[in-house]
Amino acid sequence: TLRKPISQSSMADWASKNLNMHTQGIFRRRISISNMLSWNGGSIKKPMLITSNRAIKKEACEMFKLVQSYMGDRQTRMDRNHVALVTVTKCWSIQGLRDELYIQLIRQTTDNTCYQSLAWGWELMAISLAFFSPSPKFQSYLEGYIYRHLDSDENIAQRIKELMDLKNKKNSKSRKKRKQNTEDEGLPISTYAKYCYRKLQKVAVTGGKKGLRKPTIEEITHARNAIVTPSLFGSSLEEIMVRQQDTHPGNRLPWVQTQLSQQVLALGGEQTEGIFRVPGDIDEVNALKLQVDQWRIPSGLSDPNVPASLLKLWYRELEEPVIPQQFYQECISNYENPDAAVAVVQLLPELNRLVLCYLIHFLQIFAQPSNVGRTKMDVNNLAMVMAPNCLRCQSDDPRIIFENTRKEMSFLRMLIVHLDTSFIKGLV
Repeated sequence: TLRKPISQSSMADWASKNLNMHTQGIFRRRISISNMLSWNGGSIKKPMLITSNRAIKKEACEMFKLVQSYMGDRQTRMDRNHVALVTVTKCWSIQGLRDELYIQLIRQTTDNTCYQSLAWGWELMAISLAFFSPSPKFQSYLEGYIYRHLDSDENIAQRIKELMDLKNKKNSKSRKKRKQNTEDEGLPISTYAKYCYRKLQKVAVTGGKKGLRKPTIEEITHARNAIVTPSLFGSSLEEIMVRQQDTHPGNRLPWVQTQLSQQVLALGGEQTEGIFRVPGDIDEVNALKLQVDQWRIPSGLSDPNVPASLLKLWYRELEEPVIPQQFYQECISNYENPDAAVAVVQLLPELNRLVLCYLIHFLQIFAQPSNVGRTKMDVNNLAMVMAPNCLRCQSDDPRIIFENTRKEMSFLRMLIVHLDTSFIKGLV
């Protein structure tokens, strides 16, 4: 479901207050906002956004060259993967550059007469959203820009044709200056826009890549591939099951769920103090996530907290929670009634029911008294750390969120104690 973003008049108002207006010519005339936000083949002398930070002022101009290099509008000796890596690493390391990158990409993908360049600009935006979010004040502006391109393919082709006709009238040689291409090369722009829109909603909540390790070429490649091949993280259960038809056609459960769960047990997680409460090393979790998204489980794992943290992340990032939203009210209404809580599970769609029962069966292993003595994670602790990954409160009211958190925990505790999951043994 797509929220309706801010209006174009609000976007224009935002631009007038935040753009660092450029000048041109010997009389230093100010460039209009529309020209400031239209494709530019030259370099820029100062940032697009107002800033007093000297480092950002310098880096912004260099970054604009990188954006042009990635889009094929400037020659470079680096391949596009390395251009993306340098660009993303700059912004990942320096928070103040992130909005600057997004506004530069907005500029270079507006009134761009080369379709390939345009597509590469949108691709770089999609890659960037895998690593960091815009600032809260810039998010709505970026969201509005992306929203306008969700169904824009015919308009874009028409706009490119109009711009090229206009240029050809002004200068018959303009055709030689830039490659004219209105034919689709690769993906339609709306495909990038839809991906970016969903990615923006998620990264605004998660904050993007965490940890101390800088982005890698592998992560850049993975972020690009995710545009056409959805990740196992952040997708819906149905999408994940469709994706695994090729690799694991007979499985009734998501491969990622069963594999990570088995890894936690294989590494002795049921005997590890603070399992699910103590986070695994964030860089190791990121590295494992990259491998799992390529259907691989590395053999060198030693800390059960790493797959345990990634497993929690997988549940938490599902597009729709394991217990779908339409059952939320019923869950928190029956948080003290074991029979009613179990009855809710039976009402779930078949796939959700199997995934939830597998999770509860998994947690029941840790809830056994012989394991609790080692893990210090009794049924209450397990319910506390896992409930937010299964149920999502939609309210913005802090009081309701606080009150429902207790009920969510109690509901999950009821399932761990009372749900019969014996049928799940051996199911994959």
